[in-house]
Amino acid sequence: MKIVIANDHAGVELKKEIIAYIESLGHEVVNIGTDEAKSCHYPEYGKKAALMVAGNEVDLGVLICGTGVGISLAANKVKGIRCGVCSEATTARLIRQHNNANMIAFGARIVGPELAKDIVKAFLEAEFEGGGRHQQRIDMITAIENEQ
Repeated sequence: MKIVIANDHAGVELKKEIIAYIESLGHEVVNIGTDEAKSCHYPEYGKKAALMVAGNEVDLGVLICGTGVGISLAANKVKGIRCGVCSEATTARLIRQHNNANMIAFGARIVGPELAKDIVKAFLEAEFEGGGRHQQRIDMITAIENEQ
């Protein structure tokens, strides 16, 4: 798979470890986040990555900021994006299986490198359990998005 990764200044160091980890799993990584610790604006990076996912330039996205929340809020403003903040692996697996999430976010100030790797692995290895109630709920989310 081709995975986009984006981050603000808070996620620079963790991103380096996550890129190496994703590549070790055999995936291609497109790094569009900052590589500098100088303060920057996470909405710019969340939007840019989300547009790549929504435009099918990449398969999935991984976002990192201080808490994971701000950058995920920006990404979720892009039509077609379902990004969840995860601080543990079970949620990361379930948002792919049940919500067909196409992006994940976590906080560099919240999770350490090993937990972040577990979260990413669970997200990347999970597959949408399509159909039934899960698809019905995604269709409902899409309908809300289309009302805007």
